[in-house]
Order: sequence, then C-alpha cells, then structure tokens
Amino acid sequence: MTRGRAVLTLLMTGVIGGLVMALAMLPLVGGTGLATKAGADSFTTTPADLRLPPPPKASTLYASDGTTVITTFYDQYRVDIASEDIPQVMKDAIIAAEDQRFYEHQGVDPKGVLRSLVANLAEGGVTQGASTLTMQYVRNALLYGATTPEEAREATDQTPARKLREARLALGVEKQLDKQQILTNYLNITYFGHGAYGIGAAAWVYFGKTAQEINLAEAATLAALVQSPTAYDPIAGDSAAAKTRRDYVIDQMVVTGAIDQATADKTKTKKIKTDPRAIPNSSGGATDPDWGFFADYFTQWWQQQSAFGGTPDERLNLLRRGGYKIVSTLDVGVQNAADEATAAQLGKDSPYALGSVTVEPGTGYVRNMSVNREYSTDLSDNGPNTGGPGKGTYPATTNPLLSGGGSVSGYQAGSTFKMFTMLAALDAGMTLDTTIYSPNKYKSKYYGGAGSSACGEMYCPSNDSPSMTGNQTMWSGFGKSVNTYFIQLEERVGADKAVAMAERLGITWKTTVDQTQAASAADWGSFTLGVADVTPLEMAAAYATLAADGIYATPTPVVSISDGGGTDVGFERPQAKRVISADVARAATDAARCTTGYGSAAGYCGGWSTAPGVSGTVGGPVAGKTGTTENNQAGWFVGFTPHLAVASFISDPDNPNNAVDYRSHMPTDVGARALAASWQQNPTGSFTAPTKLVGDKTGTPWTGNPGTGNGGDPGNGDPGNGDPSSGPGDPGEPTDPGEPTDPGDPSGGLDGLLRRD
Repeated sequence: MTRGRAVLTLLMTGVIGGLVMALAMLPLVGGTGLATKAGADSFTTTPADLRLPPPPKASTLYASDGTTVITTFYDQYRVDIASEDIPQVMKDAIIAAEDQRFYEHQGVDPKGVLRSLVANLAEGGVTQGASTLTMQYVRNALLYGATTPEEAREATDQTPARKLREARLALGVEKQLDKQQILTNYLNITYFGHGAYGIGAAAWVYFGKTAQEINLAEAATLAALVQSPTAYDPIAGDSAAAKTRRDYVIDQMVVTGAIDQATADKTKTKKIKTDPRAIPNSSGGATDPDWGFFADYFTQWWQQQSAFGGTPDERLNLLRRGGYKIVSTLDVGVQNAADEATAAQLGKDSPYALGSVTVEPGTGYVRNMSVNREYSTDLSDNGPNTGGPGKGTYPATTNPLLSGGGSVSGYQAGSTFKMFTMLAALDAGMTLDTTIYSPNKYKSKYYGGAGSSACGEMYCPSNDSPSMTGNQTMWSGFGKSVNTYFIQLEERVGADKAVAMAERLGITWKTTVDQTQAASAADWGSFTLGVADVTPLEMAAAYATLAADGIYATPTPVVSISDGGGTDVGFERPQAKRVISADVARAATDAARCTTGYGSAAGYCGGWSTAPGVSGTVGGPVAGKTGTTENNQAGWFVGFTPHLAVASFISDPDNPNNAVDYRSHMPTDVGARALAASWQQNPTGSFTAPTKLVGDKTGTPWTGNPGTGNGGDPGNGDPGNGDPSSGPGDPGEPTDPGEPTDPGDPSGGLDGLLRRD
C-alpha cells in the first residue's frame, strides 16, 4: 500500500467510523408509514417504526379436494416457510455466509462496516460488503414491495443516501422483530436464482425437495447463491465456481461454530448434486394440460370480482402477489372421466372441438371443463384453418371454447332448446299429456326460414323422420325430439315466453343476430329448435336448475379463498334463486327422462327415444336432451342426474358451417360418462316424480287450429296441398298413427346410446 493510500484509508476509516457510531447511537424516533414514501434524502427523516410492505406471494389454485394443485399465479415464485420448518443447518449456513455477527448487532454492524471499508480501500475497489442480513432484508422488502418504477429505483440506487436510509430502517426492524423473525423473513424473501424467491422455492428448484429436507451440503450451496445467483449457479453456471463458493460457506460455518472441522472436510469432498425442477407457469398455466381451460375460466372469473380491486388489472395483480389459497370446484374424478371419454372419441388434431362442462345443481359449482384441445399460446404446430386462411385453433388454442368470452359466442344448440319451450308451457299451466298432432312438416305462423325450412315466407320445419308423424305429448315429443310438436307448442305458449324462460335460466344473447331476434322475441319462431349461440357452461347451468327443483345458481369456479394466514377471504358468492316452481321443474324432468331411456315416472314416453343408452351408462337416474342443428353443423347432449348437470357439444370453431356428420353422437357418450363418474362417487338420490302438471296421462288432443300446413288427410304427415294460400284443411279427428318405426341408430354401433335427433 502506498503512503497516500494509507493516509486516505486512515482518514476514511475515522470519518465512516464516526458516522456509523453516531448512527448506532441515534435515538429511534417513532413514526408510521412506508419508508419508500419518505424518500432517501436524509437519515433523520426516515421512520424507524417501519412497516415494510409484504413481499409478493404466489397464489395457488387447488382442485375441490383442497390438495391437488391446478395452477399457481405469481410475480415471483415463492413458497413461504415458517421458522420452525426451516432447518437449523440452513439458518447456520446463511449466517456464516452473509452476517456472522447477526446475533450481536442491532441491525447495523459498525465493526463490519469498518472491516469492509479497510478491505475495499486496500484493494482499490469493492471486495466486501457491509450490509447485515437485516439491511439486506429491508432492501429486498422495499424492492419486491415496490409498485412503481420510482419505488424500485429508490430501493436499489447505489447512493450514500440509500445506504443511510437502509441502515436507519434496519435499526427500526430490529426494534420491531426478534432475530428469528428477521432471519425467517430474510430466508423467505431472498432471491436464489432460476426464478426462485425464498428458501422454500429454492429447495424445490435446485434439489426437488422441500426446505425441511435439505442437508448440510445443499444448505451451503443455497447460501452461496445469495451473493451472486448467476456466478455461483450449480445448474447452468460454472460448477467449479459454485463448489468453491459452497466450500467457502462450509469453512465459515466452522468459524461460527455451527459445525466441526471434520464434518466440514467430509462435506467438501462431495460434488454438488442438483435435481432441477421447473417453476410453475407464472401466468396460471395448469399443472395438467387438460385443466388449462378451467384455469383460464377461473382467471376470467377472478378479474370480474370487485372484492379484489377496482379494475381487472388490479385484481389480477393481487392474485399474483396476494398469497391466496383458492379451493376450486373442479372435481378431479369427473374431469378425468370426461377427458378420457373425449380422448376415446376424438383426438386433439381434429378441427372439430368436442367438449363438456358439468355444473352442480343448487350451488353452481363447475365440476369439470374438458375439450380435445391443448390450452397453449404456441400455435406453431396447429393445422390449417377450415374457415379461411392461416392456422386453425387445433390442437392448441386459448379461446374459451367452453365458457365463452371475447370472440367466442358459443354454438347453436339445436333441440336442447326445446326444454325452454316445454318449461314455458308448463309454467303457463299446460300439462305433460298435452297432445298435438305432429305432421312430418309443419307450416308455422312465424315468418322466416330458408331452403327446406321455408314455405313461401313462412317458417316450415320438418321432423328428422316421417315415423314421428302422429299424436305426441310432451313426454314423447321431447323424448323423440319431434320438431313439429314443439313448433306448435311454441305457437301455443308464445315464442316470447320461451325466450324469457331461457333468460330466466341464465341464457344470454351474444351475437348481434341473436340480440335482434330476442328484442322481437314473439316472432322468433325458430327459437325452439336452437338457432341461437350458447356456451356449454350456460346450458349446463340451465339444465342444473331442473335437478335443483327450480333453483338456478350462477356458475362459479370457487369454493373458498383464504389468505396466507388461513383466514377466509370474502368474495361474491354465486346467486341461487328460484326461477321456476318445483312442480314445473319436476314435470320437465319427467319428460326429459324419456330421452335417456330412464323412463317417465308419470306418463308414456312413446316407445323409443334419441339417447336410450344413456341410462345404462350412467347407472342411475338421468334425464336430458340431445340436439343437432340444421345441416348437422353441431351436436349436443345436455343432461343431469340428481347431483350433476352436463352440457357436451361438438362443432368446428373455425368454421361453424362445417358439418360434424357421424360425429354428432360423440357428445352423448362424453356427457353420459361424465355423469356416470359422478354417480359412481355418490350413487344416492332420485328424481321426485311430478304430482302436478301431469294431466290424465292419456293425452289431451289439442282441438285448436293445428296450423296451415297439415290440411287434408291428417294421417299422411304431408304439409297439406303445398299451396300456402289455400288455407287450412279440416284437420278432422287425428287418427292413431300406430307405433312409429325405429329410425335406426346413426352412430355406427354405439351400443344403442344414441338415436338420431
């Protein structure tokens, strides 16, 4: 050392030493508020009664069992560990590496400051730091708690003012917290590299262990990282440097008396053995790729909850930093069953989306969301768009195919909408045995229609098979899905009443076309045949209303939310309200039993139905409705047991006009197997048989005008004489059409699960 440098060292030692001693002797002035708001311009204006912002903590979304992790949301991947769960060897290692006088100073170590100053001046640069663990904790807390760039800059500025403020705050922390609290907080907030904040995350990322499981060599390796996570990275960095630094920490543990020399020597002979683990997806990507759409649905739900902030962005920020434990509604058993049934029917490389959603009656709990897609932003391997240029949405997409939102309005649901017409009729006092002669084709009083569904200017729907021609009741008309029965029932009750019923059960209109039609609902004749776009989530919740005896519950993905301390957090619970009477719900359920082969409790289903095998698959009480749209562009099954409702569908999201053809049976299989999985978990309960709105069970023919399209011989099923201007013929007394012929099974041998709808 030159004479000049020696003099300078002596001078600076005196100056800094005096400053530090004065700092340590200053009285601690009480105050409140965050130090980050006070600025770094003076030592004396920084409050010692420090209230540090809590560090960001990851929030975890669990399945309904409360233990299966669906996904994690975070800005910083952190797993907080209680003091008693941090091994003593880890505490000893970090003290040996970073602050050997930790238990002796009061937040600022004057001896350490002087020692580092002399060493740094002697070397002509910064080779030793003087920050205590308490000062490092303060710095990290201010940095990680910063909400603006200015606050982050204040926490990290390399200025004397920042150092003085940091020292002052450290004195305040030591006044508020004991040494074990400070050490625990430090180990839970410090960055260890590879995205791991805190010892809990670091133990997992580097060694695939919990913090409680790490040994001496691993503890020393982690403690070595704090000085420079990059330089001493044992996974992707210089392994020799990492071992040198680890061995240094082990030697320092001998100095502090934490271990003896023999233990140190033995440990240093070992190589660093890591077991690297990836941190969870910070954006909420699910741990199981099949759960991604549910995780996305939850995220969208969270962003709509005013309890978590004033804007969607504020709410999402709180989710990523708040450390919440969220128990979701997802039932792993039902989800897995639906996933397996979906995969057995259709692969992810198909342009057709085959998906299902289940909702618990009375609670609105969403129990599964399954679809043959990967929830991913990586579209590099996607197939061609079937509806235009570019890539399609298969096999990967982030579009909310099941819950809707953004550009996804849902899919036409076909004959599943007949439920709303039947409910409206029952609500108006009509009975299940209301009998209407139903020809093969019927000219309605509603304007509209195109192609085969038009008779001049009038809407003129047809049945799927001429075998449906004849007298039908709500039981047989629903079970067989007789279009011309339901268009006449809609005429009788009013299309506006059917539309209003759908709205009561949670259906919304998302497209301009549907909104326009709903605004003139009395003229929406095609409504009963399901021409509106709707999401599977909405349909499952709507049909769940019947299983709940007329109580509609808003769908929700959440059972409970608690903070890091285990305290329940309030949020807006799903609304559950009566929208139809129990009598109406029970009567509609009785008719819907006809579809599935379970059979009516109060009437005659008519000998056959569109999905007779569902009952056998489920193994318990089940009701529902199949649906196909015009030109077979989408297929549906919406059904329910006493415990669960399901809506499953198939369609091409990229090209809704693309016919699903033989695939239309697939939703029935998927839906039935999802209901079966739930029923097997809890094979109890039954449907309550209706005692009202049944009628005399023999059928009451409608003697009013059956419309202008079935004049002439009422038994031939033809739409009259083809001249809409000629007026109706005399319908006469409807003749018994006899037992309809079996229209066959178009599903290609699905064990009788489905007939043509």
